[in-house]
Amino acid sequence: MGDLELWITLLGMTLIAFALRYGPLVMLERFSLPPSLQQALRYVPAATLAGLVFPALLAPGGQWAIGLDNERLLAGIIAALVAWRFRNILLTLWVGMGALWLLKWMGV
Repeated sequence: MGDLELWITLLGMTLIAFALRYGPLVMLERFSLPPSLQQALRYVPAATLAGLVFPALLAPGGQWAIGLDNERLLAGIIAALVAWRFRNILLTLWVGMGALWLLKWMGV
């Protein structure tokens, strides 16, 4: 694949991804959603994040790894404790990544 074909493919993929996300937003502006549905939609970001984070923590290689030898799980627990105690997203990210790097370096 040449450079021009690559850039055309990337542009096409970008436009399709944008249309798939922007289309429903435009359509939903025309309608008013029931309050119960609006309340339910508030949980979508948390559910999506949980769906991304928990498999990475509990099954990093596609196999269950619940134990002290799973450095991702240990770093996640440390990050969760920092998030609970300080309620600071940036601090949570720094501590979680630092814990993961330290645990990987230590060979846990």
